[in-house]
Amino acid sequence: MKYEAITVTKLNQYIKNRIDEDEYLNNVLVKGEISNFKHHYTGHMYFTLKDESSLIKCIMFKSYTSNLNFVPKDGMKVRILGTVSVFERDGVYQIYCKAMQEDGLGDLYTKYNELKNKLEAEGLFNKAHKRKIPYMPRIIGVLTSQTGAVIRDIINVSTRRNPNVYIRLLPVPVQGEGASEKIAKAIKLANENNIADVLILARGGGSLEDLWPFNEEIVARAIYDSQIPIISSVGHETDFTIADFVADLRAPTPSAAAELAVPEIDEIYEKIREYQRRYKLDLKKKIELMKLRYEKCIKSKSFSEPLQKINERYIKIDILNQKLYLSISKKIGNSKNEAVSLISKLDALSPLKTLTRGYCIATTNNGKIVNSVKNIEKNDIINLKFKDGDKNAKII
Repeated sequence: MKYEAITVTKLNQYIKNRIDEDEYLNNVLVKGEISNFKHHYTGHMYFTLKDESSLIKCIMFKSYTSNLNFVPKDGMKVRILGTVSVFERDGVYQIYCKAMQEDGLGDLYTKYNELKNKLEAEGLFNKAHKRKIPYMPRIIGVLTSQTGAVIRDIINVSTRRNPNVYIRLLPVPVQGEGASEKIAKAIKLANENNIADVLILARGGGSLEDLWPFNEEIVARAIYDSQIPIISSVGHETDFTIADFVADLRAPTPSAAAELAVPEIDEIYEKIREYQRRYKLDLKKKIELMKLRYEKCIKSKSFSEPLQKINERYIKIDILNQKLYLSISKKIGNSKNEAVSLISKLDALSPLKTLTRGYCIATTNNGKIVNSVKNIEKNDIINLKFKDGDKNAKII
């Protein structure tokens, strides 16, 4: 029997028609845990519904999302009512949700919140502990898978911003069993050997399960104990892991982490040139100001006639000397006049003045003045002082 080949489109249409004909699949109630949730800017919601063994893709259009009384998110357990159908273009079947209600939080999400609250209470998220990212790192260590777009994006962005930076890859598994232990070991090894100035912990987007190694306590404590600053860029911009909270800096994407770690070398050169221009301008202004001060000093009399002030001081000294001389002369003259007056008065009272009028002064041999006849006796020798000399006399 010979079969005629059909196109992929016709096969997908056939499968879609067969599923659409199934009444049970047209109105099915399914419970599970939300994973890889995305709320598109158009208003549609895309997510995966999973249990312990399987998963199925789901979509809820904007016309139905307006009826929700809660905000769906990863890890949330829900019940959804919808229709199973095939998306012909991709050949995948999915649930087109019409209604959704909460059915409790998933186990992983509960574990995530418990560990987050525990580490936050211990101070692992404290901003005071976070290290400053070096401004011009020479070596950047990247902890991620050695294959995939993440490391290529980081290399492309870093080398474009600064070709002189060196990227050192520390290959680690970013999902699956044992990944968290290997990530923690790589962080410890990087610190023991001081292999980089800054570390980037990077991974692309994924579900809560895919990102779970970065929600493990062993990774959180390794980041906290690291002496090398760490930038965390795990998942998409809307994904937050415990590693993001502990890290010294969080970047929304691996490319953004490279931009935060590596400054734009052209901007640095331009900043240096701007500093040079400003320094030259400031130096020019300083020189002009000093030149003006120099010219002002040169034109001052202190430089053109340096002895003028000294001569002015000499004139003042001469004037003061003249005043002092006149004052002393006047004082001496007044003193002389006063002395002459006193001498005249003293001379007028002098007993010697009386001698000029014909009198004499009689004194005994011991010089006492004889002012009474009682002071002398017969045969005493006395001295008689006249105006022009002395003579001895004897009392008879």
